[in-house]
Amino acid sequence: MGQKQLDPQFVVCIKNKGYAASLEPRKIYRVVPDSEAAGHGLIRIVDESGEDYLYPQDFFASITLPEGLAEALAV
Repeated sequence: MGQKQLDPQFVVCIKNKGYAASLEPRKIYRVVPDSEAAGHGLIRIVDESGEDYLYPQDFFASITLPEGLAEALAV
């Protein structure tokens, strides 16, 4: 059960208003767990800069990827 929490999570960008340089709609992004941010309606993701930043959660939709693809994208 604890292992599942360590598995990489991914989201797809569904809007980028105000963040056009940082987020691409329809692109998959890796989530960096941040429970404090989630409590404020934010999500931490690795964006186009290659760094992790906070964005509004409603800019993204959660997705489940096949195991092999998730592992490949987590690198």
